[in-house]
This record gives sequence, structure tokens and C-alpha cells, in this order.
Amino acid sequence: MIASNSISANNYTWKKEECEKLLDDIQESDNGYFLGSIICIDKSPESNSSKQLELVDGQQRMTSLSLLLAAIYSKLKEHKDNSKDDLTDELSDTKRKLILKEDPNKTHLILQDQSNNQRDYRAVLAEAGVLTSHDAQHAETGYMFKAYRYFEDEVNFLYGQPEGDIKAILNLLNKVIYTSMVRIIVSSHSDAYTLFESLNHRGKSLTATDLIKSKLLSKLNDMEPGTAKMYSKDWNQVIDYLGNDYAIQDRFFRQYYNAFRTELKGAPSVPVATRSNLMDIYEKIIESDAKGFLYNIIEATRCYSLIIGKSQDDSSLAKPLKDLDRIQGAPSYLLLLYLLMEKKRLNLDKTHVIQIIQFLVKFSVRRNLTDVPPTRDLNRLFMEIVEGINSLTGEDVVKKITSRLIEESSSDDEFRTQLSGPVYSMNSSAVRFILCSIEENVMDRKRIECDLWAKKKKQYVWTIEHIFPQGENIPEPWVKMIANGVKSKAMELQSQYVDCIGNLTLSNFNSEQSNKSLLKKRDLRDPQQEWYVGYRNGLYLNEDLADCTDWTVDRIDKRTKRLVNNALKLFKLEEGR
Repeated sequence: MIASNSISANNYTWKKEECEKLLDDIQESDNGYFLGSIICIDKSPESNSSKQLELVDGQQRMTSLSLLLAAIYSKLKEHKDNSKDDLTDELSDTKRKLILKEDPNKTHLILQDQSNNQRDYRAVLAEAGVLTSHDAQHAETGYMFKAYRYFEDEVNFLYGQPEGDIKAILNLLNKVIYTSMVRIIVSSHSDAYTLFESLNHRGKSLTATDLIKSKLLSKLNDMEPGTAKMYSKDWNQVIDYLGNDYAIQDRFFRQYYNAFRTELKGAPSVPVATRSNLMDIYEKIIESDAKGFLYNIIEATRCYSLIIGKSQDDSSLAKPLKDLDRIQGAPSYLLLLYLLMEKKRLNLDKTHVIQIIQFLVKFSVRRNLTDVPPTRDLNRLFMEIVEGINSLTGEDVVKKITSRLIEESSSDDEFRTQLSGPVYSMNSSAVRFILCSIEENVMDRKRIECDLWAKKKKQYVWTIEHIFPQGENIPEPWVKMIANGVKSKAMELQSQYVDCIGNLTLSNFNSEQSNKSLLKKRDLRDPQQEWYVGYRNGLYLNEDLADCTDWTVDRIDKRTKRLVNNALKLFKLEEGR
């Protein structure tokens, strides 16, 4: 990991999903995981021998790695005295990666103080025991602390595993330390932009899918000389089904192995496919049965194409599968791939499959808000479900899947608690799905047509709108309305209520309008068509806003309870449904 005497960075915006992907990538890879390039502008004074760099590209990665290191440091420090291992060197080295040796009160990474980033970053390091003091009282509702809490929970989880203890933490520390980046230093913002553009238009890098193809065609050509071109056309079906998105291709090959690992000829006895062992797995499978593998993989990708929405072979599955995609239910594709491939043997009809997908949607909504079960356990869960339904058929398959998911899911009380809190900051995509589902449920009953998922220039037409607006500069009319004109009170209430579901709705007016007064947002009309685009737009979500003249904490609480009850009914888990 790169550490410089001074690296400045911009606003920190990563949420749990980005932090989770970073940690998963590091843990699933061998030492030396490559995190790409970072671009810096040299701001060092000529008289100063130490480097001072402005970080132009790579801010989120560097900040997140620092937060992860802080969480690891905190855990090592906590167990320093009761560990049989001497942790002095590890603690000292980790600390020196975060603060300057010559001034222990200064950090290597200096964040530009947008939204109090530097203040919160120093507060995190102080809580972890890296700094002895910090600049100001911190607010734990920001992205910085939420990211740190996520890393802290993951480090605690590692320590608590039967095979864990301090060695698991040290192993993670070693992987973080040996992550690598290419640091590119330029002299100006103009040079940085030019370089950034060229890096983002470079040729495609070699992927695991490319390597699997190369190994397969080479093996087939060895077996049947001169047939590489013919089999290459067969392989093209695989790419046609999966598409050109490397992330989807990579996920498919991991999920295919994890779903069928006990049935794949020549498969190694590897408990789960990860990024680091993927090639080893498929090299062994191809060596054992190259031709059988090719035709099995074509059929598997055909099924996967249906799951990811590239194929419209069965229109009745399109809506539930699209819902599963929108609620970030991709981990369950492992199970769906198995069900579609084994549909005939399991005696499943279309109704069974739809029931299962709809249940997975409900499960995913609850999971993505409560983190129960945690993401790290999802592979294990769906692999165990596959094993559990292997000998069942028909309705028994549906019952087994639903009962196991209920057993693993959060309770209604846990779900209600998360829904009642600052839900937008936890998972904005899940919140959008919940709001759209509440509205669509009413549309279905009233036979109203409105596409809440429509996009224009790759952006949603209908977006989440904060009624009481976000941002540090709260407009004066809102300060007066929500806090009787007291700015400090308005900011305090904003931190508590702005991200609650009762303060959120869907609108199709320009985001530039979001700071207008309540009445102006309520009465906004489309300037050309003269219809309402503000809160009088006719949506069920806005029925208590259509004639609203003031917006208070009591109104937010009341509306939160209404929408939470709607969501609890929509996403209630009932066995067999």
C-alpha cells in the first residue's frame, strides 16, 4: 500500500457496498492484489524534501484502505496484552502507515474538509487509538464513520471465528499491506485530466474469462487438431449469453462452480470459488472433460442469460427477475441457476419458479437493509440450500427454500427498526426499490400506469427526493419551518431525520428544485405540459403532501410509521409463498 508524507483527497462518499467489494476483493485474492493506478499532482514546495501530493484519482480507495487499517489497528491494540504473539511491531508499523513519524499528530492522508471529512477522519483515527486527539466532536451519521463501523464489524467477525483469533487479523493486515497501486505523479490538473482520460480509454485487460477460453480451445485443439476455429464459434455463444461485462462473466463462473461443484467432472475439492482460485478450478475441469465442459457451460449461460435479463425466452419471469436485479439480489443467482438447469429433474413448473423468485426479492429487501445474514454468508447459504433440495421435487422444493430463508432472515422487529431509522444512508438503492414497490402496489389496485423505473440519458426520470433538504446550507424557509429559525437546531434535526423514509418520496422534477420551499416543491408544474411534477403529482406516496403547508418532525414521524407499515406488509416472509 502506498503511503506518502502528505496526500490530500476530496469528499468521501463510499457506502457499504463499495467498502464490501473492496474488502472482498482483498480477502479473496492472494497477497499483492492490484488496486489500479492513482493520479497525484506534486504540490511539494521546492524547499521541502518531503513529498506533498494532491490525490486527483484514487481518493475513495486510499481513504477506505486507511479506515480498514484503523479498524485492524484497533483490534490488535485491544488484544495486545492477552495475545501470545508479540504485536508490538505490527502495531507500530500499522500506525506509521497512518500518521507521520516526525509528527504523530499529523496524518499521511489529509482530506479536504468538505462535509467535515477531515474532522471525521481524525475522529475515527482517535477512536481507533491511532491519534491521541482530534479536531472536533464527530457525528457518527456520516459516510466516514459508517465505513469504519463496517470494517470494524468485519474485523471483529474474523477474530470471532473458530479458526480465527489474532492470526486471522494479522493475515488480513498482511493482505492490506501488500495490496499494490501504481502511483502516477503529474505537475498540473490539466496533465492529470489528460492522463485520466487516456487511462480510461485504454485497451481491455485480460480477464479470467479470456484465460478460460484460451485454456479450453487449446485443450480441444490438442484433442482434435484443426478444430479450434469451430469450437471458438461454440464459445461465442457463451459470450453472447453473458454479454461483455467482465463483472457478470466473473460472477457467473464462480456461481456455476459453487452451484454444481459436487457434480462437475474433474473439479478440485475446493469449498468455494473465489477470484484467486478460479483459474485453478477451471483448468482442472477442462483437463478432465473439455468437450463436456463446453456444452454444459453453453446451457448454463443460456439459463443465466434469462436470469440477468439478456434473454426474453420466458416473459412471465421477466418482472420478478427484474425486481430481483433492482434489489441487488445477485447472490441468489447461484440458486436460480441450479433451479433452471435442474428444473425438469426437480419437477418444477413456471409457478414454482415465480414463487421462489418473488420470495427471494422479499428476502433480499430485508437482507440489504438489516445485513442479516451478512453478505459474507450468502454464498454458503445458497450452496447449502442447493444441497438441501437436491433430492426433493415440486412443492417440497419451494417449501424447503422458503423455510430456510425465513430461518436465516431478519425478524419483523429487526426489519421495522432498520426501516424506521436513517434508511437512505444505509442503502439508497434498496430504499428506492421499497418506495417504488409501495407505489406500484397501489397502482396495481387502481389500474394506474406509470413507469417509475423509466430512464432518460441513463438517469432515472423518477428520483428519490428529500422533502426536508439535504446539505449543510439549509435554506432559511426550512430553518424557520422545522426549527423556529434556529440554525443549529435545524442542523441537529436534519442529521436525525433527513434520511428517514418519512422524509423521502419520489419526484420527477429537476434536482435543482430540491432546495426550494415546501410550497414551491408541492405546487411545481411542468412548464410546457402544465401538469404537476411536484408533490401534487397524484402518487400515493405524496397523498399526505398534496395539501401540506408545513413540514415538522411530527409529520416525518407519522409518515415514517405509515410507510414502514406498508413495507412490512409488502415484504413479509410467509412460508411457501
